[in-house]
Amino acid sequence: MPIYFILLGGPGAGKGTQAQFLCQQFGVPQVASGDLFRDNLKRQTPLGQLARQYMDKGELVPDDVTIKMIRERLSRPDAAPGALLDGFPRTVPQAEALDQLLAEFGGKVNAVLYVKVRESVLLERLSGRWTCRGAQQHTYHMVLNPPRVAGKCDVDGTELYQRPDDTAEVQANRIKVFFAQTAPLIEFYQKRGQLVEVDGEQPISAVTDALRAAARAAIGQ
Repeated sequence: MPIYFILLGGPGAGKGTQAQFLCQQFGVPQVASGDLFRDNLKRQTPLGQLARQYMDKGELVPDDVTIKMIRERLSRPDAAPGALLDGFPRTVPQAEALDQLLAEFGGKVNAVLYVKVRESVLLERLSGRWTCRGAQQHTYHMVLNPPRVAGKCDVDGTELYQRPDDTAEVQANRIKVFFAQTAPLIEFYQKRGQLVEVDGEQPISAVTDALRAAARAAIGQ
C-alpha cells in the first residue's frame, strides 16, 4: 500500500530542506504542484496548454486540471511507493478531491506534516535577504548570514542590494496570504486527526527528527 504525506508550512518555514530529508528517508518522490505546472508548461503537454489558457487570462487554473497533473505524476513508476505532496492541496475542495485521487492508487493521506513557524519569525527569515551586484549574485542574510562588512559582498566587494520581492512589505503580504488560504485546510485536517504540528523554529536537525518521527508513527513504523 503506497504512503502519502502532505507537507505544509509558510514561506520561509524551511519546507524545501525538510522535503528532501523526508523523501530520502521514505523512498518516495516529492510531488510539488509548482514544479508540475512548470514542467507541463515547458513540455507543452495537453494539460500544460490547457493550464496556459487560464493563466494567460489571469484566471486560476481549475482544480480538475491540477488534479489531472498530479494523477499523471503519481502514475509514474517512481511514485509507486507513494509521494510527499508539497503545495497541494491548498483548499478544502482540493483536499476532498485528493482523497478520491489517492483512493484510485490504493492509498490515502497518511499524515499532514505542518512545519509551524510564527509570522514574525517567517518575516525575519524572508525579509533579511540581500544580494550582491556582482556576476555571481552572492546572497546574505542580515541575521543568519551577515556580510563581514556592512553593505559589501565578502567575495567580490560589490554593493549589496535588496531585490523588490525580498522587501519586508512584499514578504509580509506573502505570509498573510498563506495563512489566510491555509487556515481552513489546517482546521479540516485537524478535525480528521491527520494533522501533526512540528515546531519549525527549532534547529533544522531537530525539525527533521520530529517530522521523521511523526511520519513513522503515522505509518506504524
